[in-house]
Amino acid sequence: MNWDGLDLSILGPAFLAGLLVLATHVPLGREVLRRGIIFLDLAIAQIAGLGVIIAYSFGWEAGGWQIQLIAVSAALLGAAFLYWCEKRWHEIQEAIIGCIFVLSACAGILLLSSNPHGGEALKELLAGQILWVSYEQLMPVAVTSLLVLGLWFGFKGKQHPFMFYGLFAVAVTSSVQLVGVYLVFASLIIPALAVNRLRNHQYYFGFAIGAFGYILGLTFSAVLDWPSGVVIVWALAITAVIFTFIYAKREEVKVK
Repeated sequence: MNWDGLDLSILGPAFLAGLLVLATHVPLGREVLRRGIIFLDLAIAQIAGLGVIIAYSFGWEAGGWQIQLIAVSAALLGAAFLYWCEKRWHEIQEAIIGCIFVLSACAGILLLSSNPHGGEALKELLAGQILWVSYEQLMPVAVTSLLVLGLWFGFKGKQHPFMFYGLFAVAVTSSVQLVGVYLVFASLIIPALAVNRLRNHQYYFGFAIGAFGYILGLTFSAVLDWPSGVVIVWALAITAVIFTFIYAKREEVKVK
């Protein structure tokens, strides 16, 4: 075990990144479950990642405005297309979303096939590099999160399908470059599943479950020197299962 890995200068920004992701993904995840389009997040995240890969192929540096512009444009175009599909082929939309995800993933692999560092770039896109996040990177994400939350709660974004898809694309694009596709999906779906049966305060409990999962995952990954992204995904799942079990037992006691 490596107790020296518990360095707040590294874990602090990583945890804040997780909180920013959860702030927007918990309410979005609840809406995704309600609409029954579970893999929308994976598809949009993969499209945004494809935009990043395209930007890399032009030689632009990570974090540059060109990469952000191409990534968010790709995600918005993908979201607009899926919104169009929902209006016309609602009954097969989940299948269409799955196809879009696979096609985007394959296109990314093809673009990286001639890159000598393509394998590493693909790994970073999927599993993320949350421990490399800096406070400077978090500032634009914080602004984006406030904008998304303001439109979501202030202007009832979930009630307008087109706005929902647009806000979803923007939130996922900023998140996937911080924590990777796997953690974006886990942050969206796992807390939402855990609080799905709650009658009240779903957002607060979902956020708390996610926050505890990130703390647990970051701590274990630092001490055991394991890949942070995948450990946090497992920590989120374990935390959600424990919460669901405790809640179920509590409801049984109430019934008796």
